[in-house]
Amino acid sequence: MPHPAGGHGHAHEDHGHGHSHGLVDASVKRSREGIRAVALSLLVLGLTAAAQLVVFVLSGSVALLADLIHNAGDAATALPLGIAFALRSHSAERKAGLFVVLAIFVSACVAGYEAVARLIHPQAVDHLWALAAAGAIGFAGNWVAAQVRTRAGRRLESPALLADGAHARADAYVSLAVIASAAVVALGLDVADPLIGLGITVVILRITYDSWRTVRGGGAPGPE
Repeated sequence: MPHPAGGHGHAHEDHGHGHSHGLVDASVKRSREGIRAVALSLLVLGLTAAAQLVVFVLSGSVALLADLIHNAGDAATALPLGIAFALRSHSAERKAGLFVVLAIFVSACVAGYEAVARLIHPQAVDHLWALAAAGAIGFAGNWVAAQVRTRAGRRLESPALLADGAHARADAYVSLAVIASAAVVALGLDVADPLIGLGITVVILRITYDSWRTVRGGGAPGPE
């Protein structure tokens, strides 16, 4: 009869609408959770940079200023990831992940160049207490940001967030090296500073490779 058939069709349409609505809700939920993780890590890194700025104003250390600029630049990698999650686009998320991998590689190149330059042209390292303090602040901030990004990346199955977590972890190692350098230079071993820098460069290059494999081989499931 026409009426039951129409009723059946109406029920089917309701069911289809409910199913579609469920997919949208899951997508929105993932988007919001991803943006929340990115925003939280950006806040942590922003506070880290602000604290380092205070130490720089007090010490006037050029080396500290360089580390401050580096950490502020690393915080900016949250922007393409945040945009990708806002767009709810796995393609944009993958591209943001590749941008993060490139940022890690550039960090390794800069660290390696500075270490080699210091070996060829040794320079006195001063403001040791300020550098150690900045290193401790940088390590704590980057380590917290790395945990936030990595946990969210695993939960959301996001290779881009996992790569960004590895990026923050690499920066934490660099900041830890700043503390070690300040300690050994205080003992009179100036050459240890660039040697530690070279060792950290190798670590960052390994993280670059692992992050590249994560972004290339992984991907969040589901359609755009």
